[in-house]
Amino acid sequence: MNAKTKKSGSKVKNRSWLNDHINDPYVKMATRDGYRARAAYKLKEIDEQLGLIKPGAVVVDLGSTPGAWSQYVRRKMSPAGAAAGELNGTIIAMDILPMEPIEGVTFIQGDFREPEVLAQVAAQLGGRKADVVISDMAPNLSGIESSDAMRIAHLVELAVEFSQAHMKPEGALVTKLFHGSGYSQLVKHFKESFRVVKPIKPKASRDKSSETFLVGVGLKTGK
Repeated sequence: MNAKTKKSGSKVKNRSWLNDHINDPYVKMATRDGYRARAAYKLKEIDEQLGLIKPGAVVVDLGSTPGAWSQYVRRKMSPAGAAAGELNGTIIAMDILPMEPIEGVTFIQGDFREPEVLAQVAAQLGGRKADVVISDMAPNLSGIESSDAMRIAHLVELAVEFSQAHMKPEGALVTKLFHGSGYSQLVKHFKESFRVVKPIKPKASRDKSSETFLVGVGLKTGK
């Protein structure tokens, strides 16, 4: 394949993705409902199945940018389900990338593996533990399956470690992962860490995507 053919194929692929994106019902719903990304409906479906996010809760959003999950949590903890105004609860969001402000959400830009970033989280928690930790973190994928599997596993393990340190014993962790190499080991790790483990593939996840979510509820003692 010459460079011209490869470039042409790439254009067709990009055009196909753009067409799918424009016609995606969840993209249209996100625009209509004022969400920054269609990902909001993935968390919404998980929450509606399991009833995780309740008014008055302390929620930590790892890998929060662009903010759709924090937006959903903020509305869920608003007495009127509003995007602004009164908020019954605490939302702390973190990401390496910047995030446009969301009313009522405390955003910390930085890598939560760094001690100074964790210190900021601890300061915002003020001695409290999170009721729910949500993580939509995903690495930049290289296309090399073994390497990507390691990167994905690392982020999931970090989310579990964070929950073990900063979440209530009866709390819940929602994290994204992908079917493929390393998936069964991550499920095993979850089962060793949580009393209840539920894999969920929301309808809002694209059919072509290997993306899925694991929910762990109730930290096992001694973890």
